[in-house]
Amino acid sequence: MLTQSSAAANLPLHHGACPPWLFARMRVLAREITRAIVEAEGTPGFLSRLSNPFWFQSFGAVLGFDWHSSGVTTVVCGALKDGLKAGAADELGLWVAGGKGRESRKTPDELVALGERLTVDPLGLAQTSRLVAKVDNNAVQDGYQLYHHVFVVDRAGRWTVVQQGMNDKTSWARRYHWLSEQVQSFVDEPHAAVCSDTTGNPLNLVAREAEANRQVMATLAAEHPDKLVHELRQAQTMTLPEHHEVQIGDIHPERLYKTLLSTYENPPQSFVDLLGRPGVGAKSLRALSLLGELLYGAPASFRDPARFSFAHGGKDGTPFPVGQREYDRTIEYLERAVRQARLGERERLDALKRLAVWTDEQVRPSPAPPSAAPLPLSNAPGPSRPVQLGLGAEFFRG
Repeated sequence: MLTQSSAAANLPLHHGACPPWLFARMRVLAREITRAIVEAEGTPGFLSRLSNPFWFQSFGAVLGFDWHSSGVTTVVCGALKDGLKAGAADELGLWVAGGKGRESRKTPDELVALGERLTVDPLGLAQTSRLVAKVDNNAVQDGYQLYHHVFVVDRAGRWTVVQQGMNDKTSWARRYHWLSEQVQSFVDEPHAAVCSDTTGNPLNLVAREAEANRQVMATLAAEHPDKLVHELRQAQTMTLPEHHEVQIGDIHPERLYKTLLSTYENPPQSFVDLLGRPGVGAKSLRALSLLGELLYGAPASFRDPARFSFAHGGKDGTPFPVGQREYDRTIEYLERAVRQARLGERERLDALKRLAVWTDEQVRPSPAPPSAAPLPLSNAPGPSRPVQLGLGAEFFRG
């Protein structure tokens, strides 16, 4: 249950709302694309693609949203959630929980409400949802505060999480993707791919080189708070190395006392256990990480874990306005393709597969994993208008 693969993408904040006429179509097209993929590859195939930040970006662009806007995350996930309502979710065995702002905090309750629709305990999924958020909000302290959290799960309990945080100082957003089946640990290199031009020096408690620091943090959390507060006060008189990104002035030992007392009275069994404890937030983790380095010589990591495609234009007219007629024809084509495939007539879906293979050969002559960066638009073949890259190359894989 507690497994994942994840990636990150940085996007600027855009103002304005998605036009109702466009969102209504996005809901339908998102549903039909999902049906087509599930028909061809099952729910694991769709969850895997949704966890890929490059495919997700292409998905949003095909739906007609701006490729370089932070809103692509919330609007695409919202369209997917709405599109799978009214019976489609139960039909496909694929449900979407959570959303933006207040909706994100409802995710655990929505997962529990799925109940007998799943073959796994939904309480475990609710716990996973909370831990995923704590990793990206507290264990990776990169300056982005989470405000969006969507949990997509299938009947067997396989899941993908798409969540996003905002940096209030820069007005840039960072998106995090998680996949349940690839990595066995929440706290050892969970970020498998990165899609970001902007990086910094965050406190990265899930870096592989921070393993000793994580172990020491769990040990320190079991110490008496009087001792830890004394050490923190002493540390405030020290001069840290220039490379150190934990600002000792930001740590207030007295405010940590209550949290440290709770971990002392009920010692955590591991760093994952410590991370999931109520009241253990970013400042508590920073203090313990700093003490682990100062007292035990277990260094923290400050390595940033962070490292498209137009089929129907974009809502702001970039690179060209959305054509409603072409959009409706795409929906009609996919609806008919899935309907015929279920009747044994797979010509249309097979044609999409052949197109995907051809596009992949044109764009990326040598084999590349799904997480590889797509070819830049400026180098892509085709007319002056950008061709469909990510979704064409990644949509179906035979």
